[in-house]
Amino acid sequence: MTTATTSAPVTAPSAGAPAPARPRRRLLDRLLKVYVWLILAWLFLPIVVMIIFGFNDTKSKSNVTWQGFTFKWWGMLDQDPKLIEAVVNSLEIAVLATVITTVIGTLMGLAMGRYRFRGLGAVNLVLFAAIASPELVMGSSLLSLFVSAGVQPGFVTVVIAHVLFSLSFVAITVRARVVGLDPSIEEAARDLGASTWVTFWRVTFPMILPGVISGALLAFALSIDDFVITQFTSGALQTFPLWIWGATRIGVPPQVNILGTLIFAVGVVIAVVNTVTARRRT
Repeated sequence: MTTATTSAPVTAPSAGAPAPARPRRRLLDRLLKVYVWLILAWLFLPIVVMIIFGFNDTKSKSNVTWQGFTFKWWGMLDQDPKLIEAVVNSLEIAVLATVITTVIGTLMGLAMGRYRFRGLGAVNLVLFAAIASPELVMGSSLLSLFVSAGVQPGFVTVVIAHVLFSLSFVAITVRARVVGLDPSIEEAARDLGASTWVTFWRVTFPMILPGVISGALLAFALSIDDFVITQFTSGALQTFPLWIWGATRIGVPPQVNILGTLIFAVGVVIAVVNTVTARRRT
């Protein structure tokens, strides 16, 4: 005698059924987004304050209390000759140091990323040591070097100092771009009859150009706002950061906020143009 057993039918889940919700993961994702936005707000808050107080109708030398909205300071940028001279000095030093650094750093990055030679490890060590060393150490070392060599601190010594501390950034940036290149493209150009010079300018240089531009922008930004190393090597020369440091003793005028806003705006425009150009090339 057999007894039949019945069991409830097992139904397979439908292939089109939605996946079960994961509220905990979604909560973590939202918290991460909020955290990122808070960090960005914290970073940009000083810049926003600087821009706002460039329109402050202050009645004293201390521009730290909001007293009203005005555009008058934008038409009074040229009333302080020392401030204009300091800004011009900073721009001249930054442009000259960027050009020199970009040329030398590009050649160094190309050699380090393309070839293996004796002393490559030592060169890498020196470059990273220059980045990691405190500016106080580099500034005092350069000052000792210039004093020992009998060189009077001034415009030339500041340019040399800016080239030395920004060279590592350009060389490493270009080298990272060179390492990712496909050597078969250059070999194909040579197989088609292009000389070494033509191959470099028509093939290699356009491929490493984004790295060169990135390194140049980084060198310019590091140069124009440097304070510590410039303080050691400038002598009687005044740059924009040094002038601000001296002006803080009696109060920073609103023109400083305006010039800082203009410098920030130029940097944003350059970054946007670089990004759009890179996307079009891609």
